[in-house]
Amino acid sequence: MQASVKWLDNQRFVATSDSGHGVIMDGDKASAASPMEMVMMAAGSCASVDVVSILKKARQQVTGVEVKLTGERADTVPAVFTRLNLHFVVTGFDVSDKHVERAVNLSAEKYCSVSIMLGKSVEVTHSFEVCQAQF
Repeated sequence: MQASVKWLDNQRFVATSDSGHGVIMDGDKASAASPMEMVMMAAGSCASVDVVSILKKARQQVTGVEVKLTGERADTVPAVFTRLNLHFVVTGFDVSDKHVERAVNLSAEKYCSVSIMLGKSVEVTHSFEVCQAQF
């Protein structure tokens, strides 16, 4: 796997993956997410892919999945993450709490490379809620 990051201007950079996809990052957060925000969002995206896939395989009638992330950073430089919580809000028709709990746990413990990697140095926690979809 490879990627490149190219300086645009000020504190803005464009990162391009080896698959050809690009994303803008802004260290000042003026025009794009910062690199640390991207790390947090990567954890949420990675885990969401797992949760959606697992719930679909379990034939759950999921209509929406959102993960709300909260992170705490050290007060000193480097301002690394010290805590990160991924709170899943799963919406659907008759979605089982047990299936959602299983999907979140499998992502946290087995599948999500990003949050598992972060968990080596960050306290990563997971929580969830299930909401009934409206017709």
